[in-house]
Amino acid sequence: MTFLSDSPTFLYIILPVMVFLARVLDVSIGTLRIIFVAKGLKHFAAILGFFESLIWLIAVAQVMQNLNSWQTYVAFALGFAAGNYAGVVLEERIALGNLLIRIITQREANELVNVLWKEGYGVTSVEARGESGPVKLIFSITKRRNLDKIIAIIKKYNPNAFYTIEDMRYVNQTYPLPLIKRSLFACLFPAKRK
Repeated sequence: MTFLSDSPTFLYIILPVMVFLARVLDVSIGTLRIIFVAKGLKHFAAILGFFESLIWLIAVAQVMQNLNSWQTYVAFALGFAAGNYAGVVLEERIALGNLLIRIITQREANELVNVLWKEGYGVTSVEARGESGPVKLIFSITKRRNLDKIIAIIKKYNPNAFYTIEDMRYVNQTYPLPLIKRSLFACLFPAKRK
């Protein structure tokens, strides 16, 4: 292996690429681990933490063994930046957790509420008073993967509604949420339906 590691091609091209890829992988895993910790998924977080630290250690060891190669420094830093981006994109694709959607509308919202019910979403609506008069408050807790569909319904049936979206750490699911079975593979690579 020493003949390969002494090669300029290995030292200045292959090694930096390997360090870059290791950093992308370990930082992506770290991003997911932090999100799992925030959502209370401690077992997954622990497993990811093991692999994150192992990969990081391998990358740092390669940089430390090749201190005369500035390319590995740059690859290390670029891998960190790309890993942050990749981790966030990956987390968006997986779409773990629940959301609280709070809709405030001045228009009559019965049609919106009925459509959300028909689509299988739990909805609570109450009459309230805002600065400019009576409003309707609509609350719905849903899985993150359903967010785009709910927003499309809101825009179709009440396009001027004001809505906010909050992450929920825990939901006591006594009200049945719509059952949508998805595998991890389907989360990462969603098929476009025509």
